[in-house]
Amino acid sequence: MSAWPVLSWLVFFPLAACLVLPLIRGEKTVRVFTLLAGLAECALAWPLFSFDLAAKGYQFVEKIPWVPSWGLNYYLGLDGISLLMVLLTVLLLPLCVLCSWSYIGKRIKEFHFCLLLMTAACVGVFVSLDFVLFYIFWEAMLVPMFLLIAVWGGPERRYASLKFFLYTLAGSTLLLVAMVAFYKAGGTFSIPELTGKSYGFNFQYWTFLAMAIAFAIKVPMFPFHTWLPAAHVEAPTAGSVLLASVLLKMGAYGFLRFCLPLTPQASQHFAPLMIAISIASILYGGFVALGQRDMKKLIAYSSVAHMGFVTMGIFIFSLRGLEGALMVMLNHGITTGALFMLVGAIYERSHSREIADNLGLGKFLPAYMFFFGLFALSSLGFPGTNSFVGELLVLIGVFAYEPWVGLAIIPGVMLGAAYMLRLGQKLAWGEPPRAQGWRDLNSREWIYFLPLAALVLYIGLAPGLTLRAMDPTLGRVLTEFRTGLARMEPNPSSAPALLAHNPEINRAAPNAGSAQAGVPAKE
Repeated sequence: MSAWPVLSWLVFFPLAACLVLPLIRGEKTVRVFTLLAGLAECALAWPLFSFDLAAKGYQFVEKIPWVPSWGLNYYLGLDGISLLMVLLTVLLLPLCVLCSWSYIGKRIKEFHFCLLLMTAACVGVFVSLDFVLFYIFWEAMLVPMFLLIAVWGGPERRYASLKFFLYTLAGSTLLLVAMVAFYKAGGTFSIPELTGKSYGFNFQYWTFLAMAIAFAIKVPMFPFHTWLPAAHVEAPTAGSVLLASVLLKMGAYGFLRFCLPLTPQASQHFAPLMIAISIASILYGGFVALGQRDMKKLIAYSSVAHMGFVTMGIFIFSLRGLEGALMVMLNHGITTGALFMLVGAIYERSHSREIADNLGLGKFLPAYMFFFGLFALSSLGFPGTNSFVGELLVLIGVFAYEPWVGLAIIPGVMLGAAYMLRLGQKLAWGEPPRAQGWRDLNSREWIYFLPLAALVLYIGLAPGLTLRAMDPTLGRVLTEFRTGLARMEPNPSSAPALLAHNPEINRAAPNAGSAQAGVPAKE
């Protein structure tokens, strides 16, 4: 147990705020209380900035026996992967409260209850090192997101919320099966301990399939993506922000945390399929986004394309690919969350998300178009913005892995520029200018756009600190993956073939083994 249980505070403080919320009277008081709780959550995350960037293992570890007879422990920890996701989740809570300040007009208390509960569950997913604890938080986040869509969503909210719940519940059932299988094979629910064990190829084959489908639904990858556009379009602004910025990242996080370390041989075996699906996601998402007339649908399909870059980076098994994947995860959360906030802000003025109903904003809403232009450039990967760094790293890794795969996703990059520039051009200079008489951004909107804009420029111009935070952990993941391949039984898709094809695995992090994770540095 660490001296100050910062991770427990980050998980349980929003839950404590949920218990206090029913006692508060007055809509404005509820909003102010939740905003203060969100700011307090950010303050509680301050000790995370003492994270040792050179360490390869887990930090801020908390481990307490929970159900000893079953081998269950209350086991939390943080590494370079989960650190970035936790900080992003914590930052978004007060921003979601601010962007919903005037948008949500009914069941105010229940809405903010869902925001707090969602934050607690999402943080819990990223810091859990016990498989059962991870699964509890994984399931818990479905309830508040389902309610956000079903209660505060648009006209088709019932259909969208039910589809979201059924898809994700089906994936969760498969994940539960894989969890039980790993407990039977490894004798523990501890994720670091499971990582240090060896499993046969047949076992890996089926557990990888179960986990991969669960994570692919959450990403979502083509063709498991069909729940996403409906959920995004019908969800309120805060729901879309949390869905795009946090929930989609949990699927990619699962691939990094479970599939590569626990099932390395199966991951290698299915890599060609995962790469093919990633290419399909990038191209399909880009083409469909290009034809959208609804701004929310356009951004939703762009998420399918961007997350395709994430899974592509993961399954080329190189340090540059993993760096790019994690950077795209982080930057997509910042940029796409901001774009959904911008759509929500203009919807409050025009009461329409149709591009045709929001033309000519450049002359009458210059501040709005400044932020929209910045985040649109970030979304298409313009140099100097945060998304450029992640996509560039993925492309470098992909071309080193197989040049034809890199050539296959280049049209996806071009499509990203096409649909975002088309959207920006129509909003800024389209006719007729219905924006005349609309008010530009108010002080509340400036407050929640400025932090995200600052992150777009800071990560884009100075990504070194972010890369230093993730590199030791990603090196450890690659070492665990390489070690798992080396000690596997022979099969038609053998480890030496992969190592010969992708030698960067050998040189990515020669000392990246983690004693804490139970994996030796070298065989």
